[in-house]
Amino acid sequence: MSSVGTAARISLRPGSTAAADLPGFDPRRVQPGFSHVNRYFDRLLDHVVVKILPGEYYVTTQGEAVVTVLGSCVSACIRDRRSGIGGMNHFMLPESFPGEVSTANGRAERYGNIAMEQLVNSVLKAGGDRRELEVKVFGGGRVLAQMTDVGKRNIEFVRHYLKADNLSVTAEDLGDIYPRHVQYFPATGKVRVRQLRSMHNDTIVVRERGYLNQLKSDPVTGDVELF
Repeated sequence: MSSVGTAARISLRPGSTAAADLPGFDPRRVQPGFSHVNRYFDRLLDHVVVKILPGEYYVTTQGEAVVTVLGSCVSACIRDRRSGIGGMNHFMLPESFPGEVSTANGRAERYGNIAMEQLVNSVLKAGGDRRELEVKVFGGGRVLAQMTDVGKRNIEFVRHYLKADNLSVTAEDLGDIYPRHVQYFPATGKVRVRQLRSMHNDTIVVRERGYLNQLKSDPVTGDVELF
């Protein structure tokens, strides 16, 4: 799959005339909490695209593509297969501290729980039906070679979470040593995954190491509404 160059993009900011004129896209229908997101129209994909970073998630009711680049992080792509309402998250568990006991309520697991609950609940709030949810998961590569296998822990967590929440996985591409570029189309459920086997820089590693350090120092905050 060819990479998407910047020349193929038209930047779209919320409320812009260009965004309002895009076929099938209405800025007024953006889900609560996502109005600040910058979008662009990708001519190669023929889609409005939203890019998410570690710690972020996005849910749409009108078919934007959601894209991200994963190293050790994991993304869950979840949608209502009937309505096409769906989205993607991008999360990483912080490393365990010396002597820390891993429990369902542990600090590390709390980050994963928040990421998954935010995505699932936002899909349901937007009109999705839990009985129709379709789940696909990606990432968890061993790219932080000098650290504990964060990717493996992320994979173990997401599989355990989905099993405990009785959500079945219809597709996955997890593990290995390569970063991944993921493009998700909630309206159809289609996912394109490209393994980045020939990267010549450490952008992803630097970004994920910085994010991991942030998780280790920041407190877990915020409540997640459950239903």
